[in-house]
Formats: sequence, structure tokens, C-alpha cells
Amino acid sequence: MTDDEVPGFLATLGIPGIVDAHVHFLPDRLQQAVWRWFDRLSPPWPVTYRASADDRLATLARVGVRHHTALAYPHRAGMLRFLNDHTLALAAAVPAVIPTFTIYPESGVAAETERCLALGGQAVKVHLQVGGFDVTDPLLDDAWSQLQEQGTPVILHAGAVADGSGNEQWCGPEPVRRLLRRFPDLRLVIAHLGAPDYEASVALAELHPSVWLDTAMVFTDPPYLGPAPLHLAGRLASLGDRVVFGSDFPTIPHALAAQVAGLVDLGLGEDWLRAVLWHNGLRLFGLCAE
Repeated sequence: MTDDEVPGFLATLGIPGIVDAHVHFLPDRLQQAVWRWFDRLSPPWPVTYRASADDRLATLARVGVRHHTALAYPHRAGMLRFLNDHTLALAAAVPAVIPTFTIYPESGVAAETERCLALGGQAVKVHLQVGGFDVTDPLLDDAWSQLQEQGTPVILHAGAVADGSGNEQWCGPEPVRRLLRRFPDLRLVIAHLGAPDYEASVALAELHPSVWLDTAMVFTDPPYLGPAPLHLAGRLASLGDRVVFGSDFPTIPHALAAQVAGLVDLGLGEDWLRAVLWHNGLRLFGLCAE
């Protein structure tokens, strides 16, 4: 499947498009810095969609992505308001963008969370490895309480990537378990199915009805996050109402279509595909059906 073929495939399923829970839109200078960082990896990580923000928005629309997040995250304190202003302004200007913001354990995060929710924030991004923080830091308690009360989805990157960036001590399933013990109704979307901790992340979703999973970069050929957990397909079928499509666009080393094709190849049926690609995302983010 190619990107140009995705809209026709969606039409055969009888759905109008894709809801992508895992799309990044950083401010331009920060996005360029991220791409330079990926270029320095050994071997380099190819970026398929290295283009301007306008071009990337057009690409997503062309492929059939009708709604998507605009994920951003700080790597240090002091970036929170800047990033949130950027992503919320993008959502105000582009109807396809789900209003997205982020949180970080710094002074004022509770007030910033309240501000973003009042501005219509419908999704939150948290990246433990890049941020390098304890997900149960007391500075975040009020923010987590607000998000739990509102039922706001939190796309949580909790898995550690072995790329030399460090901060592995804050990652893995155990911090997520500790967070859920304190905020059991928090609506968490475990990014990348929790790679590399696939088994534990699926088990968390089975145990906690508020936990969802996104499929970003997990089922591609060749796999880029290690061997794809094909043995979990049956359990993902049972969790079909809480699995959502994610791509990690634009900094991916393959076409977005490769991720759609990978889900098809799981052989879980058209009803499951319709739910994961479209209906579950509408429900997760409180979007109107089309």
C-alpha cells in the first residue's frame, strides 16, 4: 500500500478517513533541531516527511487523516507555555487538528493545565524519556487530578528507546502502574503499545478500563522498534474498542501507509480496522461523527 492508495482503501472499509492519535507538530526551530538530532544517530534515522508545516498538513489530508493531534513536549522546565501556545494556535487555525497541550513538573503547571483545558484542550502529550522526570512527581498531582476529572486523553510515551538519550530510569511499566494507583481513572493512551514493554502495556490495558493503546510504528515491515509483537494480536482483538491508530508522523522512516498495511496484515478483520482507524479515535477525543 502507498500513501496515495490509503483513501481508496478507507473507502472500501466504509469510513471517511483516519483519526491519528500520534502526530507531532513542534515549533519550526525546535522541529529542525529534532531532525538534526535524528540525522546524527548511527545509523541515521531517515525522516520521510521532512517538509514545512503547511506541506505536512497537506500530506496528512491527502493520505486521508481527517483528525490528528499536534503533539509537543518539553525537555526542560520553562518551555511549557511556549509549546502549548503553539499547538493550541495550530488547532484554532486548522480544523483537522485536535487541540493538544503538554504538562511538565514545574512551578505553575496546575494553572497552565487549567488554562489549556479552558481553551478547549482535548489531548495531552507526556514523554517521560525526553522530559526525564518522575511521572508521579508531586508537582503534577493537581494537573493529573484535573485531567482525570475531565477525562482528557493523555498520550503517554513511557517506553525507553535505546538510542543513547538516557533517562531510562523514568521509563517502563512500573511508573505507569504507580500513576494509575494514584489516579485510577486517568485516561492514558500508551504510545507505541509501550514499546519495548509490549506485554506489560497490553496487560495494563486489560486490567484498567481507562487505559488505551496506540499503534504508532509497531506493525511495519521492517519493524523499527524491534520485532513486532505479532503474538499479541489476539489480545489486541479483544481490546479492539481501546486501540487507536497512531503514526508518529512526520519523523518516521517509512510511509504512513506502511502502518495502515501493517494493521491489515494482522488479519483481525474489517470491523476491528474500522474501529482502530476511525471510530475509536472519534470516541476517545470526543469528536463528532461524520
